[in-house]
Amino acid sequence: MTYCIYHIPGKKIGVTNNLEERVTRQQGYTEDEYEILDMSDDISYISHREIELQKQFGYRVDQKLYKDLKPKNEQLNHMKINVTEQTTTFPCPVNKLKGRLMDEVGMSWETEHGKCCLDSESIKWVMDNVKPSMYNKDRCYVYNKAFARYFDNNGCCRTNTGALNMSGHGYMPDRFDLIRDWANERGLYDKGDTKTQYLKLMEEAGELGRAILKNDQDEFVDAIGDMVVVLTNLARLGNTSIEHCIDQAYNVISKRTGKMVNGTFVKDTL
Repeated sequence: MTYCIYHIPGKKIGVTNNLEERVTRQQGYTEDEYEILDMSDDISYISHREIELQKQFGYRVDQKLYKDLKPKNEQLNHMKINVTEQTTTFPCPVNKLKGRLMDEVGMSWETEHGKCCLDSESIKWVMDNVKPSMYNKDRCYVYNKAFARYFDNNGCCRTNTGALNMSGHGYMPDRFDLIRDWANERGLYDKGDTKTQYLKLMEEAGELGRAILKNDQDEFVDAIGDMVVVLTNLARLGNTSIEHCIDQAYNVISKRTGKMVNGTFVKDTL
């Protein structure tokens, strides 16, 4: 078995024996976003080399050598969830849940309403619907009935979900997930709030207005992209998701009738 030391510039150095699974699918990085620093069949060598490189590059140094970690298949189902009639409770706060769930892909459990399991799509559902415990800040939960209904509509533990990356190899998380991962890594959800994000949105809206007045296509695209990023984070800080907000809005506008007046759609009045 060949072990690779990979480097995500500015973020981390790690070891894996499956780059596509660990770096591309789980962490969302394409081949042009990371580099291979070393490779070896000697797990002892690669484990000590990883520590050396983490120190050399100034990253957080792992407390355990890679060779001393349990194999991935032995880690499955080790997260101690608490399943009651109403809820499934996870043993961590919301801002740390996604990483824990990604480490448990394939885990399944029974509830009063049916079987639940973890794959990339069901993890996305959990993150969109999870609620912090009011009794313990280090716990969060989902409602079993709603989770089971998701599986009734979508199936359980499907494989090869998500969008193809630009190289055509493997699968990547949804772009909104990537935005939320980026924001979470930078502490925005821990230290930010809806007021500051609203101010940021107004700033980006001003930049969009200037781009339109100047007929600057590059700035126009950049401003719209920045606004989507801010809206994604604003929704998360407001205890909802950008996907839910879009779905709610579309459910309303899809039923509207009206006509165009001076370049604006004017809805019919009852």
